[in-house]
Amino acid sequence: KTVKRRAVSVSVQAERPAPTPLPELARTRRSVIVELDPPKQLGIDKFLAGAKALHDAGIDALTLADNSLATPRISNAAVATIIKERIGVRPLVHMTCRDRNLIGLQSHLMGLHTLGITDVLAITGDPSKIGDFPGATSVYDLSSFDLIRLISQFNEGLSYSGKSLGQKTNFSIGAAFNPNVRHLDKAVERMEKKIQCGAHYFLTQPVYSEEKIVQIYEATKHLDTPIYIGIMPLVSARNAEFLHHEVPGITLSDEIRARMAACGDDPVQAAREGIAIAKSLIDAAFDLFNGIYLITPFLRYDMTVELVRYIHEKEAAAKERKVVHG
Repeated sequence: KTVKRRAVSVSVQAERPAPTPLPELARTRRSVIVELDPPKQLGIDKFLAGAKALHDAGIDALTLADNSLATPRISNAAVATIIKERIGVRPLVHMTCRDRNLIGLQSHLMGLHTLGITDVLAITGDPSKIGDFPGATSVYDLSSFDLIRLISQFNEGLSYSGKSLGQKTNFSIGAAFNPNVRHLDKAVERMEKKIQCGAHYFLTQPVYSEEKIVQIYEATKHLDTPIYIGIMPLVSARNAEFLHHEVPGITLSDEIRARMAACGDDPVQAAREGIAIAKSLIDAAFDLFNGIYLITPFLRYDMTVELVRYIHEKEAAAKERKVVHG
């Protein structure tokens, strides 16, 4: 007896309208993206709860670090696919040069395209020596500039060697900008080089100075490329000291560190102070930049949800004032 097998159609990429590219959002309106690190341990229930809460609060994308601080985490491509399909949130996948060689980077890009993931942040990646496995190899076959060029080449339908990929990818390419340096003009030169390589927009390292935000604006106002200002709420004095002394590219002022130290060992007061500092930074960025990039500390998504709501409330109030005053 012959049994007819029913044909099963499998579509990897869901038939959905393509979202507006993030750089276009930041050119035309307020745009808020939030980073939520994939878990260090197996099990993603808390992570998914955070992704859902942030999605409901009204974010434009959830950014997913690639083994941040050289610490192994669940694959960001895996959680990106899950949140896109289960929650409907747009994933922005970070991609470092540290963990994959040239072959692996190209394979990863092909995989992201196949999964329908179009937003990628191309970064160098923290060196392995600062993480849990200091003896691990830091590959760095490519620099961040090279990776941006590679992704741009994929968008033309070509591999690193110039061979046809069979179709073009449509990645929106983000790049990192570290303004926490002594010579900001040199950082802007690196930024301009990344634009030449194909970067479409920038996310900054966390900024903890209102004056620095103004300096960033003055140093970059000649550029048409959108910038998302990075803001990460502090949770304790210890957190502030660690970021200042141990994390490359992050600097905190004496005033900010003193404000956190004054909270003592009270976690509630410290979180409240961290939120207050973050809101002041948002206020400083609000009139100068459309893009706000919130970084969630230690999966404390309640803090970034509050900040997302604060941004939307400010935006609504500004629109109302504009209507009233014509």
